[in-house]
Amino acid sequence: MAVNLVAPEALTPVAGVRWSTVDAAIKAPGRDDIAVAWLAPGTSTAGVFTTNAFAAAPVTIAKRHLAGGAPRVLVINSGNANAGTGMAGERDAMTLCEQIAGDCGLEPAEVLPFSTGVIGQRLPMTRMAPALSHLCADTRDAGWQAAARAIMTTDTVEKGASREVDLGDGRRCVITGIAKGSGMICPNMATMLAFMATDAAIPEPDLHDALVAANQASFNSITVDGDTSTNDAATLSATGQGVVLDSTDTGWPAFVALLTELMQELACAIVRDAEGATRFMDIHVRGAKDIDEARAVGYTVAQSPLFKTAAFAGDPNWGRILAAVGRAPIDHLAIDGVDIAIGDVAIVAGGQPRPDYDEAEAAAVMARPEFTVGIDLGRGSAETHIFTSDLSYDYVKINAEYRS
Repeated sequence: MAVNLVAPEALTPVAGVRWSTVDAAIKAPGRDDIAVAWLAPGTSTAGVFTTNAFAAAPVTIAKRHLAGGAPRVLVINSGNANAGTGMAGERDAMTLCEQIAGDCGLEPAEVLPFSTGVIGQRLPMTRMAPALSHLCADTRDAGWQAAARAIMTTDTVEKGASREVDLGDGRRCVITGIAKGSGMICPNMATMLAFMATDAAIPEPDLHDALVAANQASFNSITVDGDTSTNDAATLSATGQGVVLDSTDTGWPAFVALLTELMQELACAIVRDAEGATRFMDIHVRGAKDIDEARAVGYTVAQSPLFKTAAFAGDPNWGRILAAVGRAPIDHLAIDGVDIAIGDVAIVAGGQPRPDYDEAEAAAVMARPEFTVGIDLGRGSAETHIFTSDLSYDYVKINAEYRS
């Protein structure tokens, strides 16, 4: 069950984006499993992708097509990752791009493919091709929430968020995004798919810079199980149907701030919906020399299976946090500067156990569905937040039965 997470009640439409969804029975019949985003002419799009050496066929093609120009169509399927499928997988993904382009009067390079699901299996082309064939003629807008449902795999809740940005001088723009992910979640993109759009007109270089900056504080600041997928991708499209905006505009900081806030909400939704999760945790590291050092400590704690299983049990076994901080890959950590707390319960001060530490109070904090672990390294001013979940019996069960 997701931790303090419900499906969004409504998502704000973005002028210049229309969604279609269809059931192709990719993994099992009975629900839509393909979503297609149709982008208005003149839309600029930026993307970030997995760093996995075995990047899936759709990632390879999407990166190539994105580098070549302005896409008009995003096609996303769930149930099959089309990863580890070699050249045959690339041919399958290109065939789908060519089919959509041919049906809609576009070039194949104007179509970006994305896939998520089981690795190592070919796409069921005989089912997918007919399902896609009628979408170009269907001009209805299924909406962002329908698309969010169609791209789910082991997710239990569709994930989406919207923001309206006040750019000053009476100017406003909308940002809406959806995401999927609940397992195989770790940075180097962060294992998930996410698609965001705004009605503003923004040059692609500025759009890319905004996406990269927001990604670092969101999808690149979460972990469920320490596994980086082959299919990670996030895109940001600017349809040009509203205000004109670029990085020199006085409203640019507000746009980037709200984009970051929206993407962080989506990223935290992924962690809250982590496979088998019963706890959502914010690992807040401060007092680091630089941001890389803060992130290294945060991830070492957040990815410790001993800490994560203790969190599942609600056991304030703080020695597991202490040990993780001590083995983090940073140079010359002076332990006499380290403070550790769970919620508002101080545990370690100056590298020493606090004499007033109350384990019952710490246990009460860890019994909550969400809490913060505070770590102060006492060696600088940099800080960061890494968001993670516990590891439960159900996580093992879900992944043991993933292909059955």
